[in-house]
Amino acid sequence: MLPIDLTGKRALIAGVSDDGGFGFAIAKALAEAGASICVASWPPALGIFTKLLERGKMDQSMRLGDGRRLEFERIYPLDAAFDTLAEAPNEIRENKRYKEQGDFSIHGMTERLRQDFGEAGLDIVVHSLANGPEVKLPLVDTSRQGYLAAVGVSAYSNVSLVRHLAPLMRPGGAFLSLTYLAGERVIPGYGGGMSSAKAALEADTRTLAFEAGRRWGVRINAISAGPWASRAATAIGFIDTMIRYTAANSPLPRPIDAADVGHAAAFLSSPLASAITGSIVYVDNGFHAMGMAVPADAG
Repeated sequence: MLPIDLTGKRALIAGVSDDGGFGFAIAKALAEAGASICVASWPPALGIFTKLLERGKMDQSMRLGDGRRLEFERIYPLDAAFDTLAEAPNEIRENKRYKEQGDFSIHGMTERLRQDFGEAGLDIVVHSLANGPEVKLPLVDTSRQGYLAAVGVSAYSNVSLVRHLAPLMRPGGAFLSLTYLAGERVIPGYGGGMSSAKAALEADTRTLAFEAGRRWGVRINAISAGPWASRAATAIGFIDTMIRYTAANSPLPRPIDAADVGHAAAFLSSPLASAITGSIVYVDNGFHAMGMAVPADAG
């Protein structure tokens, strides 16, 4: 038996605000492998998220495969659009959903982690962050502001997380982000600069693997997942069509499950993947390998 054992490891999953996305599935998989879990949540969603937890509304989804319950060691506020609190406009800092959260920037979260766990208290960081305010617009109609917002939160924030958090990592530390095939192929309707953001995220994965590997000894990888009907993905507007099309045209003709991504993440975060870095790992039932649609009458 060759187990995935993350006992004694601490993971931070940035971008968990409910139980329906890949970030939550990754948290469960890492916990089942023995890791302790911290999450970072977008301030406007943080209040609802914590209330759901407190009221037991997520008890069923928090149950792990071995019967234990998923527990979050810490829940931090994080708006990954801002490296420092000073960069946040006053109207955001004074917003009631932000005001009581303290420093919700990447720097602020880093300092809280340092205070809570010291200078070497982190082993795994998962970037599960994406936002495209104009995602329903074709790229050619996307404003400069919308484009830069998509790239800033969905791609540059990963660079910032590596820069801020790699110094807190213990030996063997691993970073992981989530990308999508739109970064390398055309997905009509996946607009607003999000395809550009995913392309940047993948390019940065390779460059960061070299730079952060040489500087801090950490690994940097990404998972390119098939479409999944998370709450965030519904903003695209045609996620069900994406899922049906991908399932019909994949070598394994079925939809993916969020747990598939969680299991891949657990492997990539573990010592079993100690020689894997700078890689984009596809978890999409092989859809990325296809060059044309499958005829409707194919077996």
